[in-house]
Amino acid sequence: MAVPVAFFALFFAYPVTAIVGRGLKAEDAWQFGRIGEVLSRPDILDVLWFTTWQALASTALTLLIALPGAYVFARFDFPGKQVLRAVVTVPFVLPTVVVGTAFLALLGRGGLLDELWGVRLDTTVWAILLAHVFFNYAVVVRTVGGLWSQLDPRQEEAARVLGAGRFAAFRRVTLPALAPAVAAAALMVFLFTFTSFGVVQILGGPAYSTLEVEIYRQTAQLLDLPTAAVLTLVQFAAVGGILAVHAATVRRRERALKLVDPAQTSRRPRGAGQWALLGGVLLTALLLILLPLGVLVERSLDGPGGYGFGYYEALQSVGAGGSSTFLVPPLEAVGNSLRYALVATLIALVIGGLAAAALTRRAGRLVRGFDALLMLPLGVSAVTVGFGFLITLDKPPLDLRTSWILVPLAQALVGVPFVVRTMLPVLRAVDDRLREAAAVLGASPLRAWREVDLPLVRRAVLVAAGFAFAVSLGEFGATVFIARPDNPTLPVAVARLLGRSGELNYGQAMALSTILMLVCAVSLLLLERIRTDRSGEF
Repeated sequence: MAVPVAFFALFFAYPVTAIVGRGLKAEDAWQFGRIGEVLSRPDILDVLWFTTWQALASTALTLLIALPGAYVFARFDFPGKQVLRAVVTVPFVLPTVVVGTAFLALLGRGGLLDELWGVRLDTTVWAILLAHVFFNYAVVVRTVGGLWSQLDPRQEEAARVLGAGRFAAFRRVTLPALAPAVAAAALMVFLFTFTSFGVVQILGGPAYSTLEVEIYRQTAQLLDLPTAAVLTLVQFAAVGGILAVHAATVRRRERALKLVDPAQTSRRPRGAGQWALLGGVLLTALLLILLPLGVLVERSLDGPGGYGFGYYEALQSVGAGGSSTFLVPPLEAVGNSLRYALVATLIALVIGGLAAAALTRRAGRLVRGFDALLMLPLGVSAVTVGFGFLITLDKPPLDLRTSWILVPLAQALVGVPFVVRTMLPVLRAVDDRLREAAAVLGASPLRAWREVDLPLVRRAVLVAAGFAFAVSLGEFGATVFIARPDNPTLPVAVARLLGRSGELNYGQAMALSTILMLVCAVSLLLLERIRTDRSGEF
């Protein structure tokens, strides 16, 4: 545990504590009265209210749309199922900047809806809600569908034989068994939407602001650190509560259920009703997932002189069309992002692998608290972490503010939880007697790990590396503060282009977003070839 604890203490707890301390301290004295002052402001109350209700609405809408998909993936066997599974999971690993850009191309000014029917939904809450459903659809399908596929259908069939109707059997038998998984998925969706940043910033406009967006505005634009510090504490408390409830639901699911092989529960659809349900899920995937991504690609090719690669060619030069958005050609952001993501993946694998190994020992409350600590970077303001990096890591012996390693370190913080969650179930499944036998035969602990554990968890390591790479590639909240102007990442480059007027800047943003989407999609497709679908967890 020593190395992961030191990593999180230095690159997570220290920057967050420092930025909050600067906001709440004046003349070396804590000013806790600022908390009440900030939380009593009408504009801040509006932000808190919008953050909460849009997260609740996004969660409810995601469950409503995704639960039929979870059932289809759990119970039906049909051609192209694995490809469709990969397609619906693509949005989850896409950067939020790309998601916002795709829906801007679909719903915004000059978008598909605007051209066909003169309807614009950008700067409305509906655009935000739809983008959140798009982003979190796979969370419900994978988490609930994975468990659903392992529930023994004979239990529900027995209820039907005893006289229960189809709905009554589902409500009394299947739904109680699924409840922990549904709750876990709902809590994760609520967490992601409660801390939403890129989607709201791009689609919401100045009228809508979540806590994360407001922290960014107060920090980067208004330089109001006291308000940003209070909002960070509020978000930290909310995220801590959500993660605590989520951990309880996961433990309940693990203890309460006896599962079967998913191959025993999957079959081809029967009857018109089941085929109609499958068709509805396919149509949902087409309209909700493929259409925005397709429009994004189409807009990247639709140049002033007709369809072509003009916007992609413009990415190779600085100041194309009179723009001075970048100090280097925007296309260099592709190489920068790939290099940063590879280094971040290596860091996440080392830190996450050590943490997962420590968590397999089940050493009481200390380890459980460590488990919760590892999840905090997913919910704590990435904006706060990024700005904290700038004000803390600027003195020897850790003067990293001008170093390239700062970006991979921030990205690795987000990748570590995915590595831990992927490797932990596999490590816990390794029989301790194998390690003991290796020790009896004279193997050192390191050799026992290399000869016993590593061959068994190799596939899990590859899956963990893929997820860490994808989320590192798309990290935006912290990177927007620490990426140097001459070394921008893809998400930062897209945000800069969207922040400037002009058709060329808009087209280049679409082109860069398409490149980023394709890289993430290829990573995910490679994961699908090596993953072991033995649980509903990511």
